[in-house]
Amino acid sequence: MNQSKFKIVNMANPNASIKKRGKEAILKSNVPLNKFPKSLGEWLLEWAEKTPDNIFIADKNYSGDEWRKLSYQEFLTKICSVGQALIDRGLSNFKPVVIVSDNSIDNAILLFGSMHVGIPVVPISPAYSLLSKDYGKLRLILEQIKPGLIFADDGDKFNKALSSVDVGDAELVFSYNPPKDLKYTEFSNLINTPATKAVEDAFSKVGPDTVAKILYTSGSTGEPKGVINTQRMLCSNQVAIQQVWKFLLEKPPVTVDWLPWNHTFGGNHNLNMILANGGSIYIDSGKPVPGLIEKTVTNLKEIAPTIYFNVPRGYDMLLPFLEADKQLSRSFFAELDVIFYAAAALTQSSWDRLVNLSINEIGSKVMMIAGWGATETAPDCTQVHWPIEKAGVIGLPIPGTELKLVEQSGKTEVRVRGPNVTPGYWQNIDLTEQSFDKDGFYRIGDAVKMEDISNPNKGIIFDGRVAENFKLSSGTWAYVGGIRTNVVSVVSNIIQDAVITGSDREELGLLIFPNILGCRSLCPDEPSDLPISQLLSKPEITNTLTNGIKKYNGKFPGSSERIGRALFLFEPPDIDSNEITDKGYINQSAVLSARSDLVDRLYSKDKAVIIFK
Repeated sequence: MNQSKFKIVNMANPNASIKKRGKEAILKSNVPLNKFPKSLGEWLLEWAEKTPDNIFIADKNYSGDEWRKLSYQEFLTKICSVGQALIDRGLSNFKPVVIVSDNSIDNAILLFGSMHVGIPVVPISPAYSLLSKDYGKLRLILEQIKPGLIFADDGDKFNKALSSVDVGDAELVFSYNPPKDLKYTEFSNLINTPATKAVEDAFSKVGPDTVAKILYTSGSTGEPKGVINTQRMLCSNQVAIQQVWKFLLEKPPVTVDWLPWNHTFGGNHNLNMILANGGSIYIDSGKPVPGLIEKTVTNLKEIAPTIYFNVPRGYDMLLPFLEADKQLSRSFFAELDVIFYAAAALTQSSWDRLVNLSINEIGSKVMMIAGWGATETAPDCTQVHWPIEKAGVIGLPIPGTELKLVEQSGKTEVRVRGPNVTPGYWQNIDLTEQSFDKDGFYRIGDAVKMEDISNPNKGIIFDGRVAENFKLSSGTWAYVGGIRTNVVSVVSNIIQDAVITGSDREELGLLIFPNILGCRSLCPDEPSDLPISQLLSKPEITNTLTNGIKKYNGKFPGSSERIGRALFLFEPPDIDSNEITDKGYINQSAVLSARSDLVDRLYSKDKAVIIFK
């Protein structure tokens, strides 16, 4: 354990209690939830009055290299104009606003402008338009929502998708590059609409139960589900976070963030956190993929964040740049109070590298913290708010949120109840009823375990998705979440992600999505255009993988954890098959279903299969 001290950040002391009742227990915070605003718009009005000239939001969508910035007052003026334009068009719960493009200032203006006047907004993953081959998910969502307006920033970029699906009588709105063959409205027409008293009247009617957003999440079936997000959910969540992360109220947070607003992590947790606390968000035009991570590096050299959010894949992509570029590392850690990760488990190797970098730059450890939740919980259920030394701990229930812990099949299923929980799914009564137990707890589908069974204030550890776990032919349960994290950690330079196999078989196996950059770095003398299939067969790769898995197997020799075989996947995860989300999270069950032939191949005598003896 590194003995360096943590950077001092004001956090609430852990204060939770657990009450057992048979095979169930209720874990909750002993701190009552403070009063929260009736809508997000109240925070915008507050900061526009208190700090009108402070930067709220900035992007590079138009120039590519210069930040376009809007202050709180400028942003408020524009959303009121947009709100008026939407009122004039008669939009409502029955004719919502749909946004199909990436994060941008225009996206934010429409997002908050809609919510400000009580019109639900539906942010849809851009991947459904840009990466999908059949536009199946986009088509399904539009059929369910029946929008009155559809927005995309770059009309040319989204022309093919919007021309291929039935948009009904929805008005198409673009910021720039409007397609010639579609009837459209320029976004500038909306923001130039003079606001009237109608905006103020509409805002006054927005309350805790008003539908703010409908966020779509894809489950293991691959069919999108529309999650109702109310103002109560969004506002109560941010106040609860303020109560445990007290530093947010001491100075306005600054972040550089790419996480998509069509997901709850980027749109509800991060964007709303900046608004609630009068901070500044610089929209990162980069992403954790080759060719775009370089934009993130440039942006982080220009803007020093006080809080940084990412998914584990994002940190894995950023770490080599932080370790190689002193200017980047210095800027990244200069003002940083906390590093936050969510959406998947961070490997211990990535954790240790980030900690070592912070010590080298500022002489102390920046707190590495996590949270846990879902689209249905707006999103936080738990939050870490004390120093921890290892990956895996996901915190304690935030004020106002209760967790029910239910013992099932050797695991502890967790369920959630509180003001942050959705009232249900859009136009799907049956699914809504199935998703709650008799006590009104939402069945989130995850498993947890206590860090210290004798002391609940040590927090809980994420223990995988209940549905992902399976039994070997011996009848022994394999718990996928922990296996995957531990395996990836020992050979992260080879494995970008992995799917665990072995249901009803004698041993566990791996289907490996390779870390292409890491693999190429192990073979520096090979040409950069060497086909992936040839690269992955090189002894530098196979030997490194074998040695890493042997190390893992030495630590986890039991049949329910030991890896017996592996097979590299040459094709990346497919979004149409629901194998991957925008944030890079691999859907285990979807991959196993879509690639069942490769699972069979993995357990054959095929010479491409790597056997670990």
